[in-house]
Amino acid sequence: MSKPRVLILRAPGANCDEETQFAFEQAGAVAERMHINRLRENPKVLLQYQIMTIPGGFTYGDDVAAGKILAVQLQHFLGEILRQFRDRERLILGICNGFQTLLKAGLIVPPDLDEGPVVTLAHNTSGKFEDRWIHLEATPGKCPFLQGYQRLHLPIAHGEGRVVCAQDWILKGLIQAGQAVLRYVSSDGRAGSYPINPNGSQGDIAGLCDATGRVLGLMPHPERHVLGTQHPQWTRLGLAEEGDGLRLFHNAVAYFK
Repeated sequence: MSKPRVLILRAPGANCDEETQFAFEQAGAVAERMHINRLRENPKVLLQYQIMTIPGGFTYGDDVAAGKILAVQLQHFLGEILRQFRDRERLILGICNGFQTLLKAGLIVPPDLDEGPVVTLAHNTSGKFEDRWIHLEATPGKCPFLQGYQRLHLPIAHGEGRVVCAQDWILKGLIQAGQAVLRYVSSDGRAGSYPINPNGSQGDIAGLCDATGRVLGLMPHPERHVLGTQHPQWTRLGLAEEGDGLRLFHNAVAYFK
Protein backbone atom coordinates (compact mmCIF):
# COMPACT_ATOMS: atom_id res chain seq x y z
CA MET A 1 0.00 0.00 0.00
CA SER A 2 1.12 3.56 -0.67
CA LYS A 3 1.98 5.82 2.24
CA PRO A 4 -1.04 6.88 4.33
CA ARG A 5 -2.09 10.49 3.88
CA VAL A 6 -2.50 12.70 6.93
CA LEU A 7 -4.51 15.92 7.08
CA ILE A 8 -3.35 18.25 9.85
CA LEU A 9 -6.17 20.68 10.44
CA ARG A 10 -5.08 24.26 11.08
CA ALA A 11 -7.03 27.17 12.51
CA PRO A 12 -6.02 30.64 13.75
CA GLY A 13 -3.84 30.16 16.84
CA ALA A 14 -2.69 26.59 16.12
CA ASN A 15 1.07 26.45 16.72
CA CYS A 16 2.12 22.79 16.68
CA ASP A 17 1.10 21.91 13.14
CA GLU A 18 4.64 21.87 11.70
CA GLU A 19 5.98 19.66 14.49
CA THR A 20 3.06 17.28 14.00
CA GLN A 21 3.70 17.16 10.26
CA PHE A 22 7.37 16.37 10.94
CA ALA A 23 6.41 13.56 13.33
CA PHE A 24 4.12 11.88 10.81
CA GLU A 25 6.70 12.24 8.05
CA GLN A 26 9.34 10.66 10.32
CA ALA A 27 6.91 7.76 10.73
CA GLY A 28 6.53 7.31 6.98
CA ALA A 29 3.30 9.15 6.17
CA VAL A 30 2.55 11.90 3.69
CA ALA A 31 1.32 14.79 5.81
CA GLU A 32 -0.33 18.02 4.68
CA ARG A 33 -1.43 21.02 6.70
CA MET A 34 -4.80 22.51 5.74
CA HIS A 35 -6.68 25.52 7.11
CA ILE A 36 -10.20 24.79 8.29
CA ASN A 37 -11.60 27.36 5.86
CA ARG A 38 -10.22 25.35 2.93
CA LEU A 39 -11.81 22.18 4.29
CA ARG A 40 -15.13 23.95 4.79
CA GLU A 41 -15.08 24.94 1.12
CA ASN A 42 -14.92 21.28 0.09
CA PRO A 43 -15.52 18.92 3.04
CA LYS A 44 -15.37 15.77 0.88
CA VAL A 45 -11.63 16.36 0.45
CA LEU A 46 -11.25 14.84 3.92
CA LEU A 47 -12.14 11.41 2.55
CA GLN A 48 -8.93 11.46 0.48
CA TYR A 49 -6.96 11.05 3.72
CA GLN A 50 -6.55 8.15 6.12
CA ILE A 51 -5.68 10.16 9.25
CA MET A 52 -6.90 13.54 10.48
CA THR A 53 -5.08 15.34 13.27
CA ILE A 54 -5.89 18.52 15.18
CA PRO A 55 -2.60 19.80 16.64
CA GLY A 56 -1.87 21.78 19.76
CA GLY A 57 -2.01 25.53 20.15
CA PHE A 58 -4.53 28.12 21.21
CA THR A 59 -7.11 28.15 18.42
CA TYR A 60 -9.04 31.42 18.25
CA GLY A 61 -7.06 32.55 21.30
CA ASP A 62 -8.94 30.01 23.47
CA ASP A 63 -11.71 32.60 23.57
CA VAL A 64 -14.86 31.37 25.39
CA ALA A 65 -13.01 28.18 26.38
CA ALA A 66 -10.04 26.22 25.04
CA GLY A 67 -10.95 24.58 21.74
CA LYS A 68 -14.60 25.61 21.96
CA ILE A 69 -14.87 27.78 18.84
CA LEU A 70 -13.12 25.23 16.65
CA ALA A 71 -15.34 22.51 18.17
CA VAL A 72 -18.46 24.48 17.17
CA GLN A 73 -17.12 24.78 13.62
CA LEU A 74 -16.55 21.04 13.45
CA GLN A 75 -20.04 20.32 14.75
CA HIS A 76 -21.92 22.70 12.46
CA PHE A 77 -19.89 22.66 9.24
CA LEU A 78 -18.04 19.33 9.21
CA GLY A 79 -20.02 17.05 11.51
CA GLU A 80 -21.42 14.77 8.81
CA ILE A 81 -18.15 14.34 6.92
CA LEU A 82 -16.28 13.64 10.16
CA ARG A 83 -18.76 10.91 11.04
CA GLN A 84 -18.30 9.40 7.58
CA PHE A 85 -14.54 9.60 7.99
CA ARG A 86 -14.65 7.85 11.37
CA ASP A 87 -17.12 5.20 10.20
CA ARG A 88 -14.82 4.28 7.30
CA GLU A 89 -12.31 3.12 9.92
CA ARG A 90 -10.02 6.12 9.49
CA LEU A 91 -8.07 7.56 12.44
CA ILE A 92 -8.55 10.88 14.23
CA LEU A 93 -5.99 12.34 16.64
CA GLY A 94 -6.27 15.44 18.83
CA ILE A 95 -3.23 16.72 20.72
CA CYS A 96 -3.68 19.21 23.59
CA ASN A 97 -5.88 21.90 22.01
CA GLY A 98 -6.92 19.21 19.53
CA PHE A 99 -8.07 17.03 22.44
CA GLN A 100 -10.03 19.96 23.86
CA THR A 101 -11.63 20.45 20.45
CA LEU A 102 -12.54 16.79 19.83
CA LEU A 103 -13.99 16.38 23.31
CA LYS A 104 -16.11 19.53 23.11
CA ALA A 105 -17.27 18.57 19.61
CA GLY A 106 -18.61 15.27 20.98
CA LEU A 107 -16.29 13.15 18.83
CA ILE A 108 -14.78 11.22 21.75
CA VAL A 109 -17.63 11.02 24.25
CA PRO A 110 -21.08 11.76 22.77
CA PRO A 111 -23.05 14.47 24.60
CA ASP A 112 -26.30 13.81 26.40
CA LEU A 113 -29.16 14.83 24.10
CA ASP A 114 -30.84 16.81 26.88
CA GLU A 115 -27.99 17.91 29.14
CA GLY A 116 -25.20 18.47 26.59
CA PRO A 117 -21.53 17.49 27.13
CA VAL A 118 -20.92 14.91 29.85
CA VAL A 119 -17.10 15.19 29.84
CA THR A 120 -15.00 18.31 29.37
CA LEU A 121 -11.56 19.78 29.99
CA ALA A 122 -11.48 22.48 32.64
CA HIS A 123 -8.87 24.83 34.13
CA ASN A 124 -5.98 23.19 35.96
CA THR A 125 -6.54 22.96 39.71
CA SER A 126 -3.18 24.69 40.23
CA GLY A 127 -4.73 27.82 38.72
CA LYS A 128 -1.80 28.25 36.37
CA PHE A 129 -0.39 27.16 33.04
CA GLU A 130 1.51 23.90 33.48
CA ASP A 131 4.62 23.43 31.34
CA ARG A 132 6.60 20.36 32.41
CA TRP A 133 7.59 16.80 31.51
CA ILE A 134 5.32 14.10 32.94
CA HIS A 135 5.19 10.30 33.16
CA LEU A 136 2.31 8.33 31.69
CA GLU A 137 0.93 4.83 31.91
CA ALA A 138 -0.83 3.46 28.84
CA THR A 139 -3.60 0.88 28.70
CA PRO A 140 -3.99 0.73 24.92
CA GLY A 141 -6.86 -1.74 24.65
CA LYS A 142 -8.14 -1.39 21.10
CA CYS A 143 -6.65 2.07 20.47
CA PRO A 144 -4.32 1.72 17.44
CA PHE A 145 -2.24 4.77 18.35
CA LEU A 146 -0.99 3.33 21.65
CA GLN A 147 -0.24 -0.29 20.80
CA GLY A 148 3.02 -1.47 22.37
CA TYR A 149 3.12 1.29 24.99
CA GLN A 150 3.28 0.72 28.73
CA ARG A 151 5.05 3.80 30.06
CA LEU A 152 6.09 6.98 28.31
CA HIS A 153 7.59 10.34 29.14
CA LEU A 154 6.21 13.41 27.34
CA PRO A 155 5.91 17.17 27.86
CA ILE A 156 2.69 19.04 28.62
CA ALA A 157 1.88 22.71 28.12
CA HIS A 158 -1.67 23.74 28.96
CA GLY A 159 -3.91 25.77 31.23
CA GLU A 160 -7.13 23.80 30.68
CA GLY A 161 -6.27 20.10 30.85
CA ARG A 162 -8.34 18.81 33.76
CA VAL A 163 -10.69 16.01 32.69
CA VAL A 164 -14.04 16.49 34.44
CA CYS A 165 -17.06 14.19 34.16
CA ALA A 166 -20.58 15.39 34.91
CA GLN A 167 -21.28 12.34 37.10
CA ASP A 168 -19.14 9.75 38.89
CA TRP A 169 -20.77 6.93 36.95
CA ILE A 170 -19.60 8.49 33.68
CA LEU A 171 -15.98 8.41 34.86
CA LYS A 172 -16.36 4.81 36.01
CA GLY A 173 -17.96 3.90 32.70
CA LEU A 174 -15.10 5.37 30.68
CA ILE A 175 -12.56 3.46 32.75
CA GLN A 176 -14.49 0.19 32.58
CA ALA A 177 -14.97 0.58 28.81
CA GLY A 178 -11.21 0.98 28.32
CA GLN A 179 -11.50 4.53 27.02
CA ALA A 180 -9.20 6.08 29.65
CA VAL A 181 -6.12 4.96 27.75
CA LEU A 182 -3.52 7.30 29.30
CA ARG A 183 -3.02 8.16 32.98
CA TYR A 184 -0.61 10.43 34.78
CA VAL A 185 1.74 8.46 37.07
CA SER A 186 5.01 8.98 38.92
CA SER A 187 8.37 7.92 37.48
CA ASP A 188 7.90 4.51 39.15
CA GLY A 189 4.30 4.09 38.01
CA ARG A 190 2.36 5.20 41.08
CA ALA A 191 -0.71 7.41 41.09
CA GLY A 192 -0.33 10.67 42.97
CA SER A 193 -1.48 14.22 43.49
CA TYR A 194 0.08 17.38 42.05
CA PRO A 195 2.56 17.56 40.34
CA ILE A 196 2.34 13.87 39.35
CA ASN A 197 -1.16 14.64 38.17
CA PRO A 198 -0.36 18.13 36.85
CA ASN A 199 -3.90 19.42 36.32
CA GLY A 200 -6.18 17.57 38.76
CA SER A 201 -7.83 15.33 36.14
CA GLN A 202 -10.38 12.93 37.54
CA GLY A 203 -9.00 9.40 37.46
CA ASP A 204 -5.58 10.90 36.60
CA ILE A 205 -6.72 10.81 32.97
CA ALA A 206 -4.30 12.23 30.40
CA GLY A 207 -5.94 10.80 27.29
CA LEU A 208 -9.26 9.36 26.14
CA CYS A 209 -10.32 7.42 23.08
CA ASP A 210 -13.80 6.96 21.68
CA ALA A 211 -15.70 3.67 21.84
CA THR A 212 -14.06 2.41 18.63
CA GLY A 213 -10.53 3.24 19.79
CA ARG A 214 -9.86 5.05 16.51
CA VAL A 215 -10.38 8.59 17.84
CA LEU A 216 -7.76 9.59 20.40
CA GLY A 217 -7.32 12.79 22.34
CA LEU A 218 -4.46 13.46 24.76
CA MET A 219 -3.12 16.48 26.61
CA PRO A 220 0.61 15.57 26.45
CA HIS A 221 2.57 16.38 23.27
CA PRO A 222 3.98 13.27 21.53
CA GLU A 223 5.17 15.40 18.60
CA ARG A 224 7.56 17.19 20.97
CA HIS A 225 9.40 13.97 21.78
CA VAL A 226 9.94 12.13 18.51
CA LEU A 227 13.71 12.52 18.76
CA GLY A 228 15.71 11.65 21.85
CA THR A 229 17.48 15.01 21.58
CA GLN A 230 14.19 16.82 22.25
CA HIS A 231 14.36 15.75 25.89
CA PRO A 232 16.11 18.38 28.06
CA GLN A 233 18.23 15.69 29.74
CA TRP A 234 18.95 13.48 26.76
CA THR A 235 22.72 13.44 27.27
CA ARG A 236 22.57 12.98 31.04
CA LEU A 237 20.03 10.17 30.80
CA GLY A 238 21.60 8.51 27.76
CA LEU A 239 18.27 8.40 25.94
CA ALA A 240 17.60 6.42 22.78
CA GLU A 241 17.71 8.10 19.39
CA GLU A 242 13.92 7.87 19.14
CA GLY A 243 11.75 9.79 21.58
CA ASP A 244 8.83 8.21 23.38
CA GLY A 245 6.29 9.96 21.18
CA LEU A 246 7.43 8.56 17.83
CA ARG A 247 5.82 5.14 18.26
CA LEU A 248 2.37 6.76 18.40
CA PHE A 249 2.86 8.12 14.88
CA HIS A 250 4.42 4.86 13.65
CA ASN A 251 1.41 2.99 15.01
CA ALA A 252 -1.00 5.25 13.13
CA VAL A 253 0.87 4.72 9.87
CA ALA A 254 1.16 0.95 10.42
CA TYR A 255 -2.62 0.70 10.91
CA PHE A 256 -3.06 1.21 7.16
CA LYS A 257 -0.39 -1.23 5.98
